[in-house]
Amino acid sequence: MYKIVKAVELAPKIKLFEVYAPQIAEKACPGQFIIVIIDEKGERVPLTIAGYDADKGTITFVFNEVGKTTKQLGLLKEGDFIANITGPLGNPSEIRSFGKVLCVAGGVMIAPMLLQVKALRETGNTVVTVLGARIKELLFFKEEMKALSHRLYVATDDGSEGYQGMDFLKDILAEERFDRCIAMGPVPMLKVVCDLTKPYKIPTIVTLMPIMVDGMGMCGVCRVNVGGQMKFGCVDGPEFDGHLVDFDGLIKRQRMFLPEERLSALLWELGGCGCGGK
Repeated sequence: MYKIVKAVELAPKIKLFEVYAPQIAEKACPGQFIIVIIDEKGERVPLTIAGYDADKGTITFVFNEVGKTTKQLGLLKEGDFIANITGPLGNPSEIRSFGKVLCVAGGVMIAPMLLQVKALRETGNTVVTVLGARIKELLFFKEEMKALSHRLYVATDDGSEGYQGMDFLKDILAEERFDRCIAMGPVPMLKVVCDLTKPYKIPTIVTLMPIMVDGMGMCGVCRVNVGGQMKFGCVDGPEFDGHLVDFDGLIKRQRMFLPEERLSALLWELGGCGCGGK
């Protein structure tokens, strides 16, 4: 059992948990993920590690309450326990001195990007960061990211804060030279970023979290086409060369079980959560 030592709502339906997991905290690196199982009958949910402290023996992760299991996870509070957490899984990020790095993060992936930006800054990189969200209310960690970045931009889909959309990156990429781009967030956003950086031949690394079951390379559910080859998101990734990813195929696979996911969440809300549908 893994005790939740801190539970914070960062934005509507977006929550941060700090959990006591000393064995994972001792080995975790930026870019890796965990598999969370709420109880003995729970499904396996992959979540990117957003922080770790070996001295305290804790790890941090952030999630969005969008489906049945993440909504169930969101009901837990400080002092509650999670049945099982497996990790760290996946390959660590490559952290070294690249030069000038463009970091683009959207949605809940802003949290693990903060860890990445910190590591890149500590290794002597110049870091330019872009934070994106659908609306301004879903932005978080702005001040923390500003403190770690040499320059920070904010963008929202509706223009409620900062730039509207990611088109403003065209001007930045035309005026500045970047040695690397790192992108974390929703797949459509990753595709847009890769399309923008490709003409400038900027190495662009994306974090992919496709549908996943075991997280250890045994089931093959998380397969993704990269450079014409089939890769597993869990053991070959979760980071890949964004210019080689078949984003259209990935988006199609991610939408395969949307009707079942929505039905599961609805049935749970109407009965399984004990809320009587309220």
